[in-house]
Amino acid sequence: MFGYRVPAPEEAMLISGGRRGLGGAPFRVVTGHGKFVLPVFRKVRFLTLSMCEAEVTETCVTKQGISLHVRAVIAFKVGNDHESIINAGQRFLSDQEQMSVLTGRIFAGHLRAIIGSMTVEEIVTERQKLAAEVLDTSKTEMGTIGLIVDSLQIQSIDDGDTGYIDAMSAPHKAAIQRQAQIAQAQATQAAVEAEQEATRKQAEYARQTAIVKAEYSAEVDRAQAEAAQAGPLAQAHAQQEVLAAQTELAERQAKLRQQQLVAEVVKPAEAEAERVRILAAAEAQRMKIQAEAAASYDRVALDRMLIDQLPQIVKEAAGGLSGANVNILNGADGLGEIAAGLVSQGLTILDSVRQNMSGQDQDTKADDNTAAKGLLQLRSGKERASDNGPVNVD
Repeated sequence: MFGYRVPAPEEAMLISGGRRGLGGAPFRVVTGHGKFVLPVFRKVRFLTLSMCEAEVTETCVTKQGISLHVRAVIAFKVGNDHESIINAGQRFLSDQEQMSVLTGRIFAGHLRAIIGSMTVEEIVTERQKLAAEVLDTSKTEMGTIGLIVDSLQIQSIDDGDTGYIDAMSAPHKAAIQRQAQIAQAQATQAAVEAEQEATRKQAEYARQTAIVKAEYSAEVDRAQAEAAQAGPLAQAHAQQEVLAAQTELAERQAKLRQQQLVAEVVKPAEAEAERVRILAAAEAQRMKIQAEAAASYDRVALDRMLIDQLPQIVKEAAGGLSGANVNILNGADGLGEIAAGLVSQGLTILDSVRQNMSGQDQDTKADDNTAAKGLLQLRSGKERASDNGPVNVD
């Protein structure tokens, strides 16, 4: 539209004519939006708000009296507030290139002043401190002309032909060179060790390869040998299995034959032996019974013989009395008593003989001895009766 003006994003539009701007400024400031401007009655100018750069190359003398050539770069711009725009517009609107020139001069003065209060060692080792002090001292002055500094970089410091900085850096250079040489030696040693390790690994790989090849070849030879022996081994194994089966069959046949022999020979022999033993036991029992019967018969015969001999015994006793000198006091009764006593003594001897013969542990000889003893007792009585003379019977 005719008469409507809009500033660029990095510009401030300054409108002069008509009423005054903020704080009695000779113009009004418009940023970020458009404004209708009456032609002929109003005049419009634009002030850049973009970043600007100023380079400073200055020879400065340090606190030690050593000259240093310092090169610095300043990044600055017009402030975004209306006061900064008004201050910058009043000073640089007609020639905006002068902002870089004036800024360079301002910073050159502050740079000389601050370097003059520092030593070379401080300047070289503390560049950031130098830049911070320069910015701090120039902030008020830059704000007065409507400019703000974004950064200050000290790009180089040179002492020319003095050689002070080189001398100052010589120990560090020597240390660095020494470290570089050490690093180089270490690198060389590491390279040699790496090469040796690579050679060793190659030799190890070659050895492992040879071993694997030899093992593979041996395995192939072994497989071929096993394949060549597979047929005979299989045949021998089959023959071994046949022999094992035949051996097992022979063992079974032997066991069967042994069982048959036991059934045919041993068992009948054992049965015959048992029969013979039973017959022998029966025969022995029969003979024992016969012996016992014979012994019993002998006792009965002895008893009968003794009974048969009893009258003879009594007769012998009577015969003994016939020769004896016996006085009979009571006549026939006394004689009967004597005879009765002889008979009673004979019966007693007979009972004793029978009792002795009834024991199973005494044999016939003992019975004969007992009978003989009985006869001897009768005879002894007879003899005593004959030797004693007359016997008086009360």
